[in-house]
Amino acid sequence: MANVGAILYRLRDPFMFRPFAFVALLLAALSLAPARHADAQEGRVWVQVEAHPDLATALDRARAYASEFPETVGFALGSGWYGIALGPYPEDEAPIRLGLLKRDRRIPSDSFVADGARYGDRFYPEDGAALAIPEALTAYEPAASPAEPAPAPDPVSLPDETRQEARDSEALLTPEERRELQSALQWFGFYTSAIDGAFGPGTRNSMAAWQEAQGLEPTGILTTRQRRALLDAWSAERAAFGFTEVVEAESGITVTLPLGLVELDHYEPPFVHYRGKTPDAPKIVLISQPGDQAALYGLYDVLQTLEQVPLDGPRERNERGFRIRGTSAKVDTTISAQLKGGRIKGWMLISTPGNAARDARIVKAIEDSFSPDGASVLDPGMAPMAAETRAGLLAGLEVRKPRLSRTGFFVTPDGAVVTTTEAVEGCTRVTIDRTTEATVRLSDPASGLALLTPNAALSPRVVAGLATSSTRPGAEIAVPGYSYEDRLPAPVITFGSFEDATGLNGETAISRLALQALPGDAGGAVLDGSGSVIGMLLPPRPKGGKLMPAGVAFALSAAEINRLLAPAGVTPAPTTSTAPLTPAALSETGIGMTALVSCWD
Repeated sequence: MANVGAILYRLRDPFMFRPFAFVALLLAALSLAPARHADAQEGRVWVQVEAHPDLATALDRARAYASEFPETVGFALGSGWYGIALGPYPEDEAPIRLGLLKRDRRIPSDSFVADGARYGDRFYPEDGAALAIPEALTAYEPAASPAEPAPAPDPVSLPDETRQEARDSEALLTPEERRELQSALQWFGFYTSAIDGAFGPGTRNSMAAWQEAQGLEPTGILTTRQRRALLDAWSAERAAFGFTEVVEAESGITVTLPLGLVELDHYEPPFVHYRGKTPDAPKIVLISQPGDQAALYGLYDVLQTLEQVPLDGPRERNERGFRIRGTSAKVDTTISAQLKGGRIKGWMLISTPGNAARDARIVKAIEDSFSPDGASVLDPGMAPMAAETRAGLLAGLEVRKPRLSRTGFFVTPDGAVVTTTEAVEGCTRVTIDRTTEATVRLSDPASGLALLTPNAALSPRVVAGLATSSTRPGAEIAVPGYSYEDRLPAPVITFGSFEDATGLNGETAISRLALQALPGDAGGAVLDGSGSVIGMLLPPRPKGGKLMPAGVAFALSAAEINRLLAPAGVTPAPTTSTAPLTPAALSETGIGMTALVSCWD
């Protein structure tokens, strides 16, 4: 029997581990091994579950197995090893029993069918007790249904092995069991290559990394106990996630979702909302709508106005799709969408920081399974993504809003904007027309004027021209502005009259107007009949502690605007025409030069 151990050692070689090679090796050892054990009957075999190098351990393990399997038997294997087997069973039943027991995790995954040729003296049952006769397979019932598997043996209770013993037990793994180990290592982030069942350098390195993470010696060869611990942890996590293929007929999406963590909440076209089952669980939103490239780009812009989509993080967009990652101290969100066949479909994962490993597994499961090929979409009438439909489209999601918005006007061809200091005071960030980040180049509290430069060059439809001549009292004026801040998609025009070229105390830098303005209008251009800018509307602040009557407003004069901008290197163009414009042309000129300036916390 001493040479049988050496022969089994050779079975570590994957080439040697072939059915015919295995039989040949056993036949070569027959002269060294005893004949089929006397307890066996012709046509009956065993299911070997464990082997140990000392009798005391083998005896304890045999007693443990006998508490569940009365047919447990222990035999000496030679070379100081002792095997534990179940049986004997009919040859045609043994493979079925092996599969059922491994499926229910009642025996180790490396258990195998043995013909008893290696079995020597019996050490269990003790004192020559009679063998239990196994029940027929037809009477066999698994310990639990597949939905409620019996608990696996505690990995700590399984015997550990030397490196050589680990190699020997590993050599008996089936290709499927090898692939399972690679999948478990991949799940926990240790393995990144193909799931092929081949234990090459990549798999060995991942095994060593897993061992090191568990505080074990990084040998790169997993023992039986370590394999069981890895597979049990993998099984437990997958059960907790509850990954299930979901076929969303209404949205035309098929995807694998973690239904152990989330559940369907409601439909709110173009979204399907899945809420978390617990407070710390993520939220998942599926996206489904008809549309073209313009609608795709509109969706990309609108989604970034959500509170659940932080502004920090990478963004990618092309003509066929986009991906957004937003991270903050409160929210961690990933969004992906694609345009195909006139349909826009995608998904959002809304989570909280500190769950990176969990969320990475969810994202991978969604990305690997996401299929947008269903013909249906949610609510075909909601393809436009204009601002006026935003509230309906984003129902169920909280839209991020600025702290306040005011008006400004373009003074250079590359998009520099003059506005009121009220629009930039205490802001974490400032934007022009909702999406363009801007830098505050000048803020003069004494005059109330601020100058913004866009972080990406803009091309305004109209650049303001500042008036160089005085305006007569009583002349009609117009102020294009975002009277209702960001609630309307475009500015409105408020008409009034020019009252005086100085302030109430004779200030030459300020003019007085008769105008029914709202707070959102502050910072807007004050235009004369020719479309020339004669001033910038100031906020309706009390003067000297006195509240002004309704309809009284003040503007910073064009001359003062020029004086303040000069040190910043900005010189607005003077007006070239004084001819009156038609109401339509005046409106077009005013709206074209007007910008929405927003202050964000």
